[in-house]
Amino acid sequence: MDEHDWLAKRFEDERTRLRAVAYRILGSLSEAEDAVQEAWLKLSRCDSAEIENLGGWLTTVVGRVCLDMLRTRASRREEPLEVRPVEPAPGEGAARAARPSDPQAEAVLADSVGAAMLVVLDKLTPAERLAFVLHDLFAVPFEDIAVVTERTPASARQLASRARRRVRGAQTLPQPDLGRQRRIVNAFLSAARGGDFEALLEVLDPDVVARSDNGMAGALSAVRGAALVARQAATFAQFAQSAQVAFVNGGMGVVARVDGRFRVMMFTIAQDRITQVSVVMAPAEVARLDILVPASADTDAVDPR
Repeated sequence: MDEHDWLAKRFEDERTRLRAVAYRILGSLSEAEDAVQEAWLKLSRCDSAEIENLGGWLTTVVGRVCLDMLRTRASRREEPLEVRPVEPAPGEGAARAARPSDPQAEAVLADSVGAAMLVVLDKLTPAERLAFVLHDLFAVPFEDIAVVTERTPASARQLASRARRRVRGAQTLPQPDLGRQRRIVNAFLSAARGGDFEALLEVLDPDVVARSDNGMAGALSAVRGAALVARQAATFAQFAQSAQVAFVNGGMGVVARVDGRFRVMMFTIAQDRITQVSVVMAPAEVARLDILVPASADTDAVDPR
C-alpha cells in the first residue's frame, strides 16, 4: 500500500465522524458532504508527515470549511435573490432510494429532537454555532476551536457558553408537531393542485423563499415573497398532482414523478406557515437526498431507483 492509499484509508476511517460534525454545524447533508470532500482535497495536497493528530487536524479543517460556508450563507441572506451558478458538489454521492419506513425509523422521526436542534442552531451566529457543536457535541477542546474561529481560547469558551444558554432557553419551547406540519404541506399541495391563489397565501409566510435547481445541477433560482411564490401555482400544479408527502433529509417534503423524472420538494415550517420551499429536480441532486416515504403511502409510485 503506497502513501496515498494509506492516507485515503485513514481518511475513510474518519469520514463518518467528520460528516456528523459537518451536518450538525450546517444542517444540510449535501453541504456536509461537500465540506468533508473539501477536507480530503486539502489533506491530499498537504504534507501529511507533519500532521501529528490526523483526526484533530481533519476536524479543524472541516470546522473551518463549515464556518466559511455558514458565513457565506449569512451574507447571501442580505443579497437580492437571483439565478446564480453553483459549483457541482465533488465526490460520488451514492443514490439513496425512497423506501417504506420501519417502526424504528418512524420513532426517530417522531422524536424530532434533531430537527428541533437544527432550528435552534440556525438562530446562532456562525461562530457560536461552530463552537457549541464542536465543544458540546464532539468534545473538541477550546484551544482547537480557537484556531478555527481565529479567537483566543477564552473567547471560544464564551462563544460556546453564549450558544449553550440560547439553546437551553429554546428547548423549553414546544417541540415541532410533525402531524400539524404534514397537514400544512397537504394544504399547500391541495391549493397548488387547484391553482388556488388565496389558499396558497394562507399557508405561505409573507417572506417565504422558494428555490429551485431548474433540473440542472449547477443552477439555482429563487423567488421571495408569498405573492410571487403563490403566482407560481401553475408550475406547482403538475408536480402536485402526483406528489406524495415524505420525509426528506429528516424534514417535511414531497416526492413526485413528472415526465418520467423524480422531483422533490422540501419545506421549512414555522408558526404554521411555510417559510422555505426547495425544489430539487436534477437527478444527481435527487440521488443525494435521504427520502423516507411513510408506510401508508404508495411507495411504488415514488421509488426513484
